[in-house]
Amino acid sequence: MKPRIVILISGRGSNMAAILAAGLPLEVAAVISNLPEAGGLELADAQGIPTAVVDHRAYATRAAFDAALMAAIDRHDPQLVVLAGFMRIFTPEFVAHYRARLINIHPSLLPAFPGLHTHRQALAAGVRIHGCTVHFVTDELDHGPIVAQAAVPVLSGDTEDLLAARVLRCEHVLYPRALRWWAEGRLHQDDGRIAVEGKFPSSGTLMAPEEA
Repeated sequence: MKPRIVILISGRGSNMAAILAAGLPLEVAAVISNLPEAGGLELADAQGIPTAVVDHRAYATRAAFDAALMAAIDRHDPQLVVLAGFMRIFTPEFVAHYRARLINIHPSLLPAFPGLHTHRQALAAGVRIHGCTVHFVTDELDHGPIVAQAAVPVLSGDTEDLLAARVLRCEHVLYPRALRWWAEGRLHQDDGRIAVEGKFPSSGTLMAPEEA
C-alpha cells in the first residue's frame, strides 16, 4: 500500500503541481487550502484529488483555525503532511500533533534568511549563493531537521523576481526528490539530523544530497 500524504497550499500550488507530476510512489489523499481562491485547488480537482478549504478568516483565533485544519487533515489519515506554499504559522499544538510528519520547503538555504522576503534578504546581504531547503517542521519558524538543499548562484543584476524564479525551478526538482526518499523509507533521523540512505554520485548540479 502506498503511503498517504495531504498537501496544504495557499496559492497557485506550483510545488504541488511538481509533486503531482513526478509520479511518486505515494497517494495524495487530499489538497487543503486556507484560501478558497487558491489556484492550486482547481488543478487538484482536475486530477481527481479531493480538495477542501479551511478558511483561516472564519476563525477568531489561530488555535481555533489549527484545530479545524487538524480535523480536515486527519479525516484522510495521512502519514505525512506536506506544506507547499502554505502561508500560515502553526501553533505548538499543531506541530506537536504532526511531529516528524510535517514537511516544508523554504526558499532559502536555512538557517539563513528565515521568514518572508527571502530573496530580498539574500540580495540585501550580498550573498553569492542562495537556494531552497526541504526540512521537517518544528516549533521554531523555518527551522527543523534538514532533508535536502539546492543552491543557485546570485548573479550580477539580479532582482527579487529573477532570483525567485531561479530558486523556484530548483524547488520543483528538490521537493519531489525529497518526498520520493521519504516514500521509499530512505529518510532516517539521528540526533536531530536527517540521513538519506543510498549513494548520490555527482552529476554536476548544485543539489545536495546529489542523486544521479
